Amino acid sequence: MSTEPPPFPPPPPAPGPADPLAGMPPLGSRFKRLVARIIDGLLISVPISVIYAAATWSQDHDAWDWRNDQGRSTSLSIIVAIVYFLYEGLMLSARGQTVGKMAMRIRVAMLDNGAIPHGRPGWTRAAVYSLPEVIPCCGFVFWLVNVLWCTWDEPYHQCIHDKAAKTVVVSTVQ
Repeated sequence: MSTEPPPFPPPPPAPGPADPLAGMPPLGSRFKRLVARIIDGLLISVPISVIYAAATWSQDHDAWDWRNDQGRSTSLSIIVAIVYFLYEGLMLSARGQTVGKMAMRIRVAMLDNGAIPHGRPGWTRAAVYSLPEVIPCCGFVFWLVNVLWCTWDEPYHQCIHDKAAKTVVVSTVQ
């Protein structure tokens, strides 16, 4: 018989941070997010622009000078931003997807449980994305930083509007 003590079992692995994406659907790709935004942008801006042009054309079409159109473009930009805010807030609160997101098979989900961002989170996300653009000069800069934020954010690839609403964009196709 051997007098050596039995070998100790190997120590358990050191506890580390859990995988933050465990149990979640895969993240929506940045490319799909971009294409979804383009689809939604065209879906809102083209009809609004046509309606706006028709409504303002009859008023002063003889005096219109395309080289000095600052007032009209500012008004149109504000209208498009407000309509986009309403569109996105309603769609995200109702189903977690806009038409563009449906086409690209991605959706917005609550970061903590994957649920549809009903109510406040959907409206917060829509507001942080859409409304800063109406602020003269710096609104576009904020919007640009906001949408580019997902290119360096880890691990969820969130934009600022996602962080404000505690949401993440995930794929609907597994």
